[in-house]
Amino acid sequence: MSRAITNTIEDQAGDRAESRLASFFVRAFWIVAGATLLIFLLFFSQGYIKLSDTGRRLLAIFIFSACIAVPSMVLATWLTVRWSHRIPRLIFLVQAGCFVFTASAGSFVAEGILWLIGICPYNSFWRAYRGDLLFSIVVTLAIGMSVATFETLTYRLQAATLEARTRQVEQERAYKLLAEARLSSLESRLQPHFLFNTLNSIAALIHSDPVRAEDTVAKLASLLRFSLSAQNNGLIPLAQELKIVRDYLEIESTRFGPRLRYEVSVPRELDSVRVPPLALQTLVENSVKHVAARRPQGASLRISASRDAGSVVLEVLDDGPGFSLEATTPEHGLGNLASRLELLFGSAARLETAREDGGWAVRIAFPAES
Repeated sequence: MSRAITNTIEDQAGDRAESRLASFFVRAFWIVAGATLLIFLLFFSQGYIKLSDTGRRLLAIFIFSACIAVPSMVLATWLTVRWSHRIPRLIFLVQAGCFVFTASAGSFVAEGILWLIGICPYNSFWRAYRGDLLFSIVVTLAIGMSVATFETLTYRLQAATLEARTRQVEQERAYKLLAEARLSSLESRLQPHFLFNTLNSIAALIHSDPVRAEDTVAKLASLLRFSLSAQNNGLIPLAQELKIVRDYLEIESTRFGPRLRYEVSVPRELDSVRVPPLALQTLVENSVKHVAARRPQGASLRISASRDAGSVVLEVLDDGPGFSLEATTPEHGLGNLASRLELLFGSAARLETAREDGGWAVRIAFPAES
């Protein structure tokens, strides 16, 4: 995941954390107050509470509700966030066990508070605790599981929504980078030195080799058309990419003549493998621009493709001095390509350079997709 997307998710997570904290206190207040009122009315309707001891009983019920409800909410929320996606089928059973524990511990703490303020006599502490424990567990499970079920389903919906939004952001960024790659490719074709040199070469060929001149015009048109209309799904057959690479090299050959030497070594069985558009062409163009165009002796290129442990490897080897990928910027063709590979394949893709066979190789690798 790119840094921009990571920052977006972190910002969203921070906003949600602050919102959840405020919402937690509001919900805790209403749950404690509601549970207190519900239990009070239940006891009052059964005749367990007389009007003479209403305040004392109401205070006792409130203490029990607070001691049980607040830790239950904290633990249930933690379990939902940390374990809901790990054990989706067992999360409700784990939450039930959590409520039994908080009901038992909360009842003990509440009885202790009542003893400290003189409502519960010391000699009846354990008898009162045992008498209240079963009721506390039943009420906690009834209320807690209802709230926990709602919270769990809400959390899963929010997580699914965030994941969908994240994927949408990644897809939109991938499309943006692809558009930038197409625009960069088109700009490089329309730059005066490329376009004028190509047109001059065509003009020179019209009398000496009209067939080749016509073929060069067709290749130039094909190259421009492809730069504008690369498929929006981000992947094209390798055979289509190779056609563009050959067209580009043939056009450049009219300029450099014998100074540009190249060899394409790609097995036919890889023609249907889908690759990012302008990926291999970017590697080739990098060698032509920075090696062949800058040296009197030109450059020798070897373009190859292979499979390696479920991955497709595309490589361009030239006889230039080499360079460091760290020196490339995001606006550079290779920098754009690296960003696109990351968005399309994540950590499963890589762009690397290495000294190989007395030359300098630039290669990309990504998961194979027929």
